[in-house]
Amino acid sequence: QAQLVESGGDVVQPGGSLTLSCSVSGITFHLYTMGWYRQAPGKQRELVAEIYSTKNTEYADFVKGRFTISRDNAKKLVQLQMNNLEPEDTAAYFCNAFQFGQRYWGQGTQVTVSS
Repeated sequence: QAQLVESGGDVVQPGGSLTLSCSVSGITFHLYTMGWYRQAPGKQRELVAEIYSTKNTEYADFVKGRFTISRDNAKKLVQLQMNNLEPEDTAAYFCNAFQFGQRYWGQGTQVTVSS
């Protein structure tokens, strides 16, 4: 059974940094595309960044140059380094695993950017 557990969410001031982590079990991790999504109140969930099994990455335009996604296949871990955070980045952040027509989600971790 797939299990994705996010951590690292916090309250941070504008311009600050956070690193989100997602620990994964129950799937053949290295074969999966891993992604971070976010959902702000009243808005749809949106893709932030994803990293393929090849370790190629893609980013939403609104985070390019500020966020970096990475994965450690040995540890079954995916991380999102977030720099220069803005109030608009405030949202619940969700880890996602996708492959073979199957998609799994974590429970989410809250990031709040506020002075």
